[in-house]
Amino acid sequence: MGIEIITLLIVISLLALMALGVPLGITTLTVSLGTALLYFGERAGFFIVAANVSEVLHKYELIAVPFFVFMANVLERSGIAHSMFESMAIMGGRFRGSVGVQTTFVAVLLAAMSGIMGGEIVMLGLIALPQMLRLGYDRKLAIGIICAAGALATLIPPSVVLIVYGLAAQVSITKLFAASAVPGLILAGLYITYILVRVRLKPEMAPIYDIPETALPFFQRLKFLKGIILPAILIGTVLGVIYSGVATVTEAAAIGAIGALVVAAARKELKWTMARDAMRQTVITVGSIIWLVIGAVSLIGI
Repeated sequence: MGIEIITLLIVISLLALMALGVPLGITTLTVSLGTALLYFGERAGFFIVAANVSEVLHKYELIAVPFFVFMANVLERSGIAHSMFESMAIMGGRFRGSVGVQTTFVAVLLAAMSGIMGGEIVMLGLIALPQMLRLGYDRKLAIGIICAAGALATLIPPSVVLIVYGLAAQVSITKLFAASAVPGLILAGLYITYILVRVRLKPEMAPIYDIPETALPFFQRLKFLKGIILPAILIGTVLGVIYSGVATVTEAAAIGAIGALVVAAARKELKWTMARDAMRQTVITVGSIIWLVIGAVSLIGI
């Protein structure tokens, strides 16, 4: 059987299994195993898939994933993300489209804190979307901002997607982080430009954020920056130790996880129930990610 037919069967099998609702990790692993058995034979096929899976599971960098996921869950449950959004909204003052622009800024900060696209979109959807809809924002514009800004977590370090890709492609994760940061920020700038132009052309899509705090003079609004200080310190620490070479990505992830707990403790939000829920969600999320890694590496390895 030629490589062209094998490739066609792989694509058809992937689409069929995903259409049936099979999880992506199971889908890619099943297709890769079936392809290996069909193309290389039973003994060689099993060996190739098993060797690829064993190799990636022994990667030291893979330990960074649960640390970053745990950090994201702690930040979500401790209320840090909510406080940060409120601070950004107040500092933005009263200009049309401010909530949409601030949501994009918050998305960049959340991406730098967690690196998880799905978790960031959920977090923004819970925090920012209700406020935009309550203020009369156009529903399509509001949802588009959430989805587009939330997807920045795939590019802005520390991106779990880049970690998984680096492990699968066997390239430097640090170099991937360095190469993706600028494009991620450029995309954020383009999103902000689009929001401002769109609401300028159609003012009814984004009413002014009219709350008493936004009417205060700028210097009086500076006191609301306290909601941004702790997240900024955490972001700077995690990214700083990576780019300065002080720590590897895995070590920086551990620092971020501990830092998130410290920030939660400083806010008096570090409770057993919060930590328990964060750990439970971390196990669920990391389990899904590991299956994705196994499936992706198996498919690439054949």
